[in-house]
Amino acid sequence: MYGLGILNGLKVVLSHFFETYLEDIRWMLKGKKRYYTAEGIASRSSKDATGIFTIQYPEERLLTPEEFRFIPFLVYEEKDGKKEHRCTSCGICAKVCPPQCIWIVRTTDPTTGRPVPEPAEFYIDTDVCMSCGFCTEYCPFDAIKMDHNFELATYDRKKNNIYDKAKLSQSVDYYKQIRPVNYQREETARAEAEAAKAAKKRA
Repeated sequence: MYGLGILNGLKVVLSHFFETYLEDIRWMLKGKKRYYTAEGIASRSSKDATGIFTIQYPEERLLTPEEFRFIPFLVYEEKDGKKEHRCTSCGICAKVCPPQCIWIVRTTDPTTGRPVPEPAEFYIDTDVCMSCGFCTEYCPFDAIKMDHNFELATYDRKKNNIYDKAKLSQSVDYYKQIRPVNYQREETARAEAEAAKAAKKRA
């Protein structure tokens, strides 16, 4: 009433304004950089940040948490110099996808006509994908994972936003790099399953 609300608002703004410079001085006295360093970005991203907390994107970038998810990608392994996708084109990811943005064309043996556990074509419409991660949760082969790359702006969505198999493919090493904790957990579970299977055969 009578402008007190405006004054209270200005008080908050001014406190942040002056606290920014005080915090900058504190960092300078410590001999550290508050801007354009990983430590400075982490400090301004924390709940205890004082003063300015704005990240100057794209010069500065927020630290990406491991569980951050964006467009899915297909995992492949290098064997004898060849890419072997984990995907068996079972179609589970396409079935559970809420917006139905995944299309898979199965590979068939030209001689026998029987299906081969390798997708001939794999498409994801990134304009439709809602990055929910259902495809990764339901995949029984750990063949599809959520990426961290969100900088996908383009001038032509019809040509560039439907990702094919080549564009979706990423190596196991890439997955290990962006999701080390998940990768280690999966590899441990896989090793335990193999050990249990071997023990069962010996019994």
